[in-house]
Amino acid sequence: MQLFIKKIRTDLKSNSDETTRLVSQRFFKEKIACYGVKSAIVGKIARKYWKEISGWEKADIFRLCEELYKSDLCEEAFIVSNWVPRLADNFEKNDLQIFKKWIGCYINNWAKCDGFCNHTLGDYLGKFKEDVTELKKWAESDNRWLKRAAAVSLILPARKGYFLKEVFEISDKLLLDSDVMVQKGYGWLLKEASRLHTKKVFDYVVQNKHNMPRTALRYAIELMPREMKTAAMKRD
Repeated sequence: MQLFIKKIRTDLKSNSDETTRLVSQRFFKEKIACYGVKSAIVGKIARKYWKEISGWEKADIFRLCEELYKSDLCEEAFIVSNWVPRLADNFEKNDLQIFKKWIGCYINNWAKCDGFCNHTLGDYLGKFKEDVTELKKWAESDNRWLKRAAAVSLILPARKGYFLKEVFEISDKLLLDSDVMVQKGYGWLLKEASRLHTKKVFDYVVQNKHNMPRTALRYAIELMPREMKTAAMKRD
């Protein structure tokens, strides 16, 4: 496994450049560790090595993913985000606790969080819908990325109209959070839910607009008609 990881890292290093590394940092308030490899190239590298490991046992792939996470380098985390959803047909109930561990231990910026949660957790919840209750517990965590994960893990299902009740319940739990990363996370979730449930999300926003941080509110109403946006933004 270490030789395999060395091959991946050699490819990443050979495709890195300082300009990309410096530009990447501009998207984050916190300091990030990265090679400086463009996203399209990281995706190409991920697909290249997936061909070599696609026949491995899931447990071995998970161990490989955790080793990549331990480096803290963004591109290695993005490779994990590319690989794990490919295993969705083989997801099992106990995998959720592994995913929670990875989020709690290794995810430390919004890109790692969203890249992993949107697809991996979205696919997991498509298979085990009852486990959405676990996200409500994450929303009460002291870990900012678990709290953001509670929201962004539902982005893709919410876009299709699913889990509306849970969208509101999780937003309730995160409503007053002072962390802008959490505010943007649940605001984005409400926005995606509004695609197919515009009036219900609008009513939720209006009901809570005096308490909801403006950052979250602006995200939530982004796709709504102008008259709804005006009503939601109006300070009564």
